[in-house]
Amino acid sequence: MQTKGIRIFGSTFCKLAGISLAVGLVVRVVLLLQVPNDVTFGAGEWLKIFLLGAVNDLAVAVISFVFMWLYLSQLSETKYKKPTGYIIVGICVLGLIYLTFFNNILREYGSVVPKIGIGLLLYETISFGLRLFIPSIRAQWSRVVYYILFAIYVFTTLFNGIGAYFFWDEFGVRYNFIAVDYLIYTNEVVGNIMESYPMIPLLLVLLTVSGLLTWAFNSHLSFPPARKSQSLAVIAGLTRNPLNKTRMLIRRWRIKSAMTFVSLVYILLFVASYFVLKSNEKFQKSDNVYTNELQANSVYKFYTAFINSELSYTDFYITLSDAEAVEIVNSIYHSQGAENLQTISDSVSSIKKNIVLIMCESLSAEFLARYGDTKNLTPNLNKLIDESLSFDNLYATGTRTVRGLEAITLCLPPSSGESIVKQPNNANLFSTGSVLKKQGYTTQFFYGGDGYFDNMTAFFAGNGYEVIDKNQFEKDEITFSNIWGVCDEDLFAKVLKELNKNARNSIKPFFAHIMTTSNHRPFTYPEGKIDIPTDSKSRAGGVKYSDYAIGKFIEHAKKESWFTNTVFVIIADHCASSAGKTSIPLDKYQIPCIVYAPGFVAPKRETRLVSQIDIMPTIFGRLHLSYNSYFYGKDIYSADYPERAFVATYQNLGYLEPDKLTVLSPVRRVEQFQVTQNGSNFDLSQLEAIDSVAVKTAVALYQTGTKILIKQESNDIPVGN
Repeated sequence: MQTKGIRIFGSTFCKLAGISLAVGLVVRVVLLLQVPNDVTFGAGEWLKIFLLGAVNDLAVAVISFVFMWLYLSQLSETKYKKPTGYIIVGICVLGLIYLTFFNNILREYGSVVPKIGIGLLLYETISFGLRLFIPSIRAQWSRVVYYILFAIYVFTTLFNGIGAYFFWDEFGVRYNFIAVDYLIYTNEVVGNIMESYPMIPLLLVLLTVSGLLTWAFNSHLSFPPARKSQSLAVIAGLTRNPLNKTRMLIRRWRIKSAMTFVSLVYILLFVASYFVLKSNEKFQKSDNVYTNELQANSVYKFYTAFINSELSYTDFYITLSDAEAVEIVNSIYHSQGAENLQTISDSVSSIKKNIVLIMCESLSAEFLARYGDTKNLTPNLNKLIDESLSFDNLYATGTRTVRGLEAITLCLPPSSGESIVKQPNNANLFSTGSVLKKQGYTTQFFYGGDGYFDNMTAFFAGNGYEVIDKNQFEKDEITFSNIWGVCDEDLFAKVLKELNKNARNSIKPFFAHIMTTSNHRPFTYPEGKIDIPTDSKSRAGGVKYSDYAIGKFIEHAKKESWFTNTVFVIIADHCASSAGKTSIPLDKYQIPCIVYAPGFVAPKRETRLVSQIDIMPTIFGRLHLSYNSYFYGKDIYSADYPERAFVATYQNLGYLEPDKLTVLSPVRRVEQFQVTQNGSNFDLSQLEAIDSVAVKTAVALYQTGTKILIKQESNDIPVGN
C-alpha cells in the first residue's frame, strides 16, 4: 500500500464514522419522539443519551471498520507475485470445494449462512483470479470494489437505523434477544417484514441514497495502477544511478513502516472501542429503561443479546445455599427433596375429559371488553368469558411465544437466557403432556406455521406430542396463508378434522394444544370475515379475526359428539407489546384465560393473583387427577396455594406478590418495588428497605427450578408419574 493508500484509509474512516454518528443522532431523536409523554429525563440522563450515545456509536463504527481496513491493507502488489498469487488462488478454490461439498461449521449453523459463506468465497476466488491474471484491470477493479464496499457500509448503517426504529415501534427497546431469534429464522422474518412494510420502495430509496453518498464522498479518489510498468522504469533508473536504489529502498521502508503504524493504531482503537462499549454497559442499568435503551447502540445491543442467549443462573444471579433453597421450596409446596416431588392425590375419582387448549398469539387482556376494550375487538370471547371460569388477575411469564409454551407445558419459573423450548437436550421433560399420557390421553400439538420455527417441533415431539403443523396440511386444507402460516380458520378446521378422527378411532381422551398465528404482524387474513379489511394490516384486525376464528371453532365443536366431554382452555401466550417504563412493565404481562366447559365448570370470576404456570395444574385439579408432580405451578384451589406470579425478560427474573415485585438481575442485582394497581394500570415505586423473605423466596424458586430442569434433562427423576 502506498502513501496515497494511507490517505485513503484515513479519509475513509472519517467519512464512515461521520455517517454513523449522524445516523445514530437522528435515530435517537426519532426514538425520543416515541417515548410516552409522562416519561421525563434529568440533565444527567440527557448527557447519557446523547454524549455516551455518541461515544457508543463511534466505538461501533471503529469496530465495524475492520472489513474496510482488511480490504485497504491488501491493496499492495506483493500478493500478486509468483508463487504467492497462485497459492492464494489455490487456497480459495480448495476452500470453495470444502464449503460446497463437505460438512463444515457453516452447515452445522444452517439457515442461509452456508450460502452466504459460499457466495463470498466464490466472489473472492473470481475477483482475485481476474486481478492476478489481468494486471491492467487491478486499479479500476480496486476502485469499483472500494465503491461497492463503501456503499455497503452506508447502506448497512442506514438500514440499521431504519431497523432500529421498526424494532422499537414493535417492542419499545433496542435490538434484544428477539432480534437474535429472528436472525435464525430468515424465511419467516424476511417474509413478515416484506408483508408488513413497504420494503421495496424503502430499499430502493436506501440504495439510491447510499449510491449518491458514495459518489459524493469518493468521486475524486484515484487508485494506483499495477506496478509492472513502474517496476521496469525503476530498474532502468537504478542501473544508471545506484544512489536511487538506496533512496527507493528507504522510501519503501518508510511507506511500509507508516502502514504498519497505521494498522497498529487501528488495532489498538479496535480493542479500546470494545472495552469502551463494555464499560458503558454499567450506565445502561438505571431505573429509567428509556434512558438505558436510548443511549445504547443497536448493533452492540444485538451482539450482547447474541452472546448472552444462555445465562447460567448460579453464575450470574444471587444464590442461596442449596440446602436453604430446597428447604424454602419444600415448605412452599409441601414437597420432598431437591426435586420438589409432590404427591397430588384426590379423594374423588378422576374425570377423563378431553382438553382443548387454545393458546392465542399476542392476546393482551386489554383486548377484551371486561378488561377495558371499547372497540368490540373480541365479541366471541366477550360472550364466552361470561359463561366460563375466567382468571382476571393472570400474568404471562414472558413476552415471547416460547415463554408461553414453556410455562403451559413445563409449569416451571421462566429460565434465565433462552427459553427451555429452544435450549438443547430438552426432550423427555416432566410436562403437562407427560402427565396426561400417563393418564391415558392422546397428546397433540397443532400449529398453523412451520414447527421448526422456535424449535417447536423438536421440543413437542421430543416430549411425547404428535406434532401437526403446516407441513401436514393438504393443499385443499389451506384457503389463506401468510409468511407465518395458515390462517386461524384453516388451523381450527384441521384441528376439528383430527379431533373427530381421535373420537372415532379411539376410546382414549385427547389433549390438543393449539397455537394460533393470525394475530401476528403482518396481520393479514381472509377478506370479508370481519369488518376490518385485511389490507389495513392492523393489530385490531388481527385480534378481531383471531376472535372470529375461535368463535367459529367453538360453534362447530358444539355439533360434535365429543363436545360435552371436553374442557376448552383459551389463554394468551403473551401480550401484544412488551414496551414500558420499567424493566418488567406489569401491564404488558396481564393476559386473559377462559375455561369453558358448560355443565362442568361453573362460570366464575377468579380475581386472585395467578401465574401462567398454574393454569394446567388447576385444570388437572378440576379433573381430580392424582399424580406425582415436579411442577412449580399449583392448583389455585388447593388449600396451600400462594398468590404469586413469575414475570421475566430473558435477563430480569421477576417474582410478583399481591403488593410487591422482586426483580433478580445479572451481576447478582436485586431490586424490589411496591406495587399499586388501579384497574389495568400499575404504579411501581422502588423500595429502599429490601424484604429479605421475599428475596429468598424468589431466589429459591428460580435457583431450584433451573436445577430441577437440568436433572429432568438427564433423566435423573421419573417422567410423567
